[in-house]
Amino acid sequence: MFNFFKKEGLFEKFKKGLTKTKDLLSEKFSEIFEIDKIVDLQTIEELEETFILADVGVETTLALLEPFKAKILQGETLTTRELKSFLKNQLLSFLKDTDKSFPPKGNPAVLFFLGVNGVGKTTTIAKLGKNLKERGYSVVLVAADTFRAAAIDQLKTWGERIGSPVITLQEGSDPGAVIYQGITYAQKNNIDVALIDTAGRLHTKYNLIEELKKMVRVMNKLVSVESQEIILVLDATTGQNAISQAQHFSSAIPIHSVIITKMDGTAKGGIAIAVSHKYNLPIRFIGLGEKPEDLVPFNKEAFVSAILPD
Repeated sequence: MFNFFKKEGLFEKFKKGLTKTKDLLSEKFSEIFEIDKIVDLQTIEELEETFILADVGVETTLALLEPFKAKILQGETLTTRELKSFLKNQLLSFLKDTDKSFPPKGNPAVLFFLGVNGVGKTTTIAKLGKNLKERGYSVVLVAADTFRAAAIDQLKTWGERIGSPVITLQEGSDPGAVIYQGITYAQKNNIDVALIDTAGRLHTKYNLIEELKKMVRVMNKLVSVESQEIILVLDATTGQNAISQAQHFSSAIPIHSVIITKMDGTAKGGIAIAVSHKYNLPIRFIGLGEKPEDLVPFNKEAFVSAILPD
């Protein structure tokens, strides 16, 4: 993966960007971990409540803390210092890694973005396009959200700003046709990366999910699966609703990774742990602000250190 930031810079950026989540957790964590003492069941219950408040979710929270509860019930002695160290390792194991390079190797590499309206999908595409261009990649934007004229216009505006071509058809056109044109344009012009915007479809609407499957079939005919990354964009401020979105989308098409936006604006940063653990999905980037450079490559060590500092 190309290097957006030096590792030291990442740790500082995560620490600053995750302030709201950290603040929610730090008071309770300081009460639990301030003095090294023997852990009892009440301590585990307090941790459960704290993680659920940070939107780690009930299922993931219980899985996270079950090994420690089991130790106590079996009569094993566990100190808070040991618990904190074990807990960090457990959190790191819940955040899934990817062995796939980014962007994937291909002619072109195709990044296919999906997510419901309002998650910041189109803006995220533009930020990522700008970052890719600054690192020497040629980029084309593909406006496959043909349900709204405003979406097409928004992507055109972003294309002008970052100096990249935008492939469009008129409002109401077949999204698959736009994808076909976008990828073949990239192939003919030796463009490195095609970034595809799709409609902010309601994940409960059967016909729109079927349309999404069709778009993926078109993509599969033009480039190999190894050349693609299907990316689900989620808004951290929606909390557990993001879990529901991940469920519906992943049941329809294969998702390779997640980008979580607006992480700086919420205390619900635990959603990253829940989504990654429950759906075995790596998190590629998180949004920690409005600027293009605030779309930060996800680093699980920096993330865990930000919410559970030494």
